[in-house]
Amino acid sequence: MFTIGDFARLGRVSVRMLRHYDSIGLLRPAAVDAHTGYRFYRADQLRRLNRVIALKELGLTLEQVRVIVDDAVDVVELRGMLRLRRTQLEEQLAADAARLAAVEARLRMIESEGTMSTQDVVLKEVAPVRVAELSAVAPSYQSQDIGPVIQPLYPELFRRLADAGITPTGPTIAWYEPAAPGDGDAVLVHAGVTVASGASSVADVEVRDLPALGAAATIVHHGAMDDVEQSMQVLARWIDDNGYRADGFAREVYLDYCPDQPEQGVTELQLAVRRD
Repeated sequence: MFTIGDFARLGRVSVRMLRHYDSIGLLRPAAVDAHTGYRFYRADQLRRLNRVIALKELGLTLEQVRVIVDDAVDVVELRGMLRLRRTQLEEQLAADAARLAAVEARLRMIESEGTMSTQDVVLKEVAPVRVAELSAVAPSYQSQDIGPVIQPLYPELFRRLADAGITPTGPTIAWYEPAAPGDGDAVLVHAGVTVASGASSVADVEVRDLPALGAAATIVHHGAMDDVEQSMQVLARWIDDNGYRADGFAREVYLDYCPDQPEQGVTELQLAVRRD
């Protein structure tokens, strides 16, 4: 048998933890010296310790852990529980990374305030264009909500167009509209690509004409779309300074679409404007 110190090292836990597990009846020592009170453990008790630690990592309370291990959860069940927890943690990490990227983008925008010029904004008419598109709903217009929705649409769109023998003839274009009437935050995300004027809808791909914009405030955004708020604020300042009002969501024309290196992307923002 092993002393509590040796058993703790073998199980890679603390002696204090083992004493606590003993006090609550979760993992009793195999023997206790009647004269010294020293605790001793057997090697086969590592099996129970491993299950206790694994179940704790699932977020269960020690009382819940005790009930489960006393019911002798088998390896298959435990493996399934741990795989589920792994998936949950991976999703949480991805969500945290997205939130961190959004915070960093907002910080860069704040740091650039006062240095952004409206000189690069161009007021122009945008001609109608025929596009093939797929769409999906995002919970809001925030970058962290738009990205995960729109990014998978383009590879799927290109795959379907290739299967249908349709070749894109111009840049990809994204545009947005409210998902439903009212004040809800959800938006309908359209992922499109320019196609020939004679192209028509095929299975699972809609072909439509984006209408002309009689007057659009436009600016070319360089870099990842995570940082697009900087360019959007330049547009906002120009619109305000020149007595216009924004009309709807900005179109995003991806002049240089770089899904693998988004920081190399070049995007023209086209925001319809009007005067009252």
